[in-house]
Amino acid sequence: LCWFFCLFLVFFCKKEYSTRTKNYIDLLSCMRSLNSLMPSPIKERISLVMGIPTVKREKQSYLMSTLRSLLHGLSEKQKNDCVIIIFVAEVNAEYVNGVAESVKTSFPREVQSGVLEIISPPASYYPDLSNLRKSFGDSEDRVRWRTKQNLDYSFLMLYAQPKGTFYLQLEDDIIAKPDYIQSIENFAAEQSQDWMVLEFSQLGFIGKLFKSEDLPLIVEFFLMFYKDKPIDWLLDHLFWVKVCNPEKNAAHCEKEKAKLRIRAKPSLFQHMGLHSSLSGKIQNLKDKDFDKSVLHKAHDNPPAKLTTSLRIYQQYTLENVYEGKGYFWASAPMAGDYISFTFLKPLKVEKYFFRSGNMDYPGDILYDTTVEVLKVLVGNRSKFNYTATKDGYLKIGAFENGIAEGSIDLSIGEILAIRLLVNSDSPVWAILSEVKKVENYINY
Repeated sequence: LCWFFCLFLVFFCKKEYSTRTKNYIDLLSCMRSLNSLMPSPIKERISLVMGIPTVKREKQSYLMSTLRSLLHGLSEKQKNDCVIIIFVAEVNAEYVNGVAESVKTSFPREVQSGVLEIISPPASYYPDLSNLRKSFGDSEDRVRWRTKQNLDYSFLMLYAQPKGTFYLQLEDDIIAKPDYIQSIENFAAEQSQDWMVLEFSQLGFIGKLFKSEDLPLIVEFFLMFYKDKPIDWLLDHLFWVKVCNPEKNAAHCEKEKAKLRIRAKPSLFQHMGLHSSLSGKIQNLKDKDFDKSVLHKAHDNPPAKLTTSLRIYQQYTLENVYEGKGYFWASAPMAGDYISFTFLKPLKVEKYFFRSGNMDYPGDILYDTTVEVLKVLVGNRSKFNYTATKDGYLKIGAFENGIAEGSIDLSIGEILAIRLLVNSDSPVWAILSEVKKVENYINY
């Protein structure tokens, strides 16, 4: 990124060294000492960079659920053309490293491939945030919180700027529609006018898409007034500066700003956090324009006997998900619990795919759960590269981040049953949201 830093240092080092312009230069200089905990492998310039600032919360962290929701259902092509930057906006090294390790443990493939990148700022980045001027009736704590938040957004935006064509601002306590990337691409392609932000949520700063080429200007404006107002207000003021004529009325101004700020409906992102990153604040914010997609997927499946040792919650039965009428939901699994699909007629299964969790409850996934098959012919186990259980099943795979998928050696022959076996107690409930058969293979 050296060329990027040098370019803007030269551009902004003019004769007038005002304090606020210097903030921008200091930010660029500060990035040279950036603590990139898990930098993304070098990729060619990609289409979409997503930024998620996260801080330590007193009550509950939603980061892992947010990441599962964002990664849920992404194709390999989409993963190769995007990066999610997690900005741990803390200077406590122990906490920052703990978050990094949690992400790496939960999403090892995504970290290694560069889909997920984790960064944190150097301690020298933040100025003294004490004795800030109180405004708009906000408490001292809230003014300090929103001021730091402005600095966090600015850092993340400028770091992301050279990596892709578009930058999507997100938060660490959201859920996303499964097709959000394709929907964003389609909506952006439809726009002909010179927009500055496309909004995919009506809440705060969630789901705001910017052109990367505009980010330096936006960040410089934020840094000029980061102590004065919340980030969404500052963005609105930037639009006013760009297009509003003081000699025209307010209606004309709003009309002109609407050309720069275009709202997409329905919303693609929903706020799910209850406990704010601001200590003691409860925020039950919901986007009314968020169109809750189907929480399960229906497919044509072969006849089978369905059994489970799990305690089913209300009407969310195993038959629901298998027949495509709903999803399966059960209380926290214990070691030894199982879900079994015994086919009424033996089948040759080439591939499998199990999906747990759904958009409303992305954290209710199957942990430490193996996928096992019972073949018709019990003999000749040694020729297969699968571990056999005491009761004759072959272990063919396991869940990772709520999903289990793979191919099955066709030499196994016909299969009588597929079983999901829980190997250790789970701290959360479990949802099975998809069961399908496509052409010559079965997908769950």
